[in-house]
Amino acid sequence: MTLILSHSDVAGLIDRAEVFAAVERAHAALTAGTASAPAPPAMTLQSAAFIPMVAAAQSAGAAAVKMLVDLPGNAARGLPVQRSAVLVTSADTGECEALLDGRLITAVRTAAASAVATKHLARRGSRVLGLVGAGTLAVEHARAITRVSDVDTVLVWSRSDATIEEFRSRTEDLGISVKPMDSPEAVTRSSDVLCTLTPSRDPIVRGAWFGEGLHVNAVGAPPRADHREIDGEGMRRARVVVDSVATTMTKSGETLLALAEGAITHDDVAVELGDVIAGRTVARTSDRDITLYNSVGIGLQDLAAARILIDRARERGVGTEVDLSR
Repeated sequence: MTLILSHSDVAGLIDRAEVFAAVERAHAALTAGTASAPAPPAMTLQSAAFIPMVAAAQSAGAAAVKMLVDLPGNAARGLPVQRSAVLVTSADTGECEALLDGRLITAVRTAAASAVATKHLARRGSRVLGLVGAGTLAVEHARAITRVSDVDTVLVWSRSDATIEEFRSRTEDLGISVKPMDSPEAVTRSSDVLCTLTPSRDPIVRGAWFGEGLHVNAVGAPPRADHREIDGEGMRRARVVVDSVATTMTKSGETLLALAEGAITHDDVAVELGDVIAGRTVARTSDRDITLYNSVGIGLQDLAAARILIDRARERGVGTEVDLSR
């Protein structure tokens, strides 16, 4: 039987703390070789990009593919720019275990990965979180990062005042001070931890604004080689950690454009988050270092979250079971 989990099913089941722990373990497993997440290809039809993000993990007993569709033209139609669904297949029987709507899974696992990176890369005692962008991804990042750090103040910039007010309302339960800022530069210069969360094509944050000790989670740019939020100077000044070297070298505009400009070399993007978690390398050596997590997103993060959701749904009788063999 195949389990179908809709967006509302996922929303009722998801536990953000469990996803954080699962994502952290998944990156360590990737480094250990007990999980795999090869670089995804990209297929295009007109302006739409179709990206099958694949992964397999011994701990999950399964393989998964998330079909991510990036459709910039949807913005003008009031539709989501990105849509996705996750298909999980059993390693024991080969059957399709589940099909899950990917919207909330993607947001939560992405924020969880940033929180894992913040835990391992940011200075201890970091209290000011800066968010460039104030939508759902910003809400999830505030929830995830305040769980693993001492953050008590969030500085936030958005082109829309209404979006900032919605962010404030959706994070009121966290008990943090939310302060709107006039520009991405103002946010960057005043933050201990900075998250860039916009679908920008051109740099919205400049490395010249980075202060000593800053940790950056570069998250928002879609997985396209010509999109980036951070300029080459920012990549050059930071100790860069990536989620997957293979995926970064095919999908990260931050990395590929900085390489093309000569701002960095391949050696500057050779450290994966799992290497740091496993203690194989140290990214931050002092409180003065600038660190940057270049988050492109990998299917292994989706599989880690999906495994939790499938098991919990079956325990609780949530979702719809379908016999695909009939």
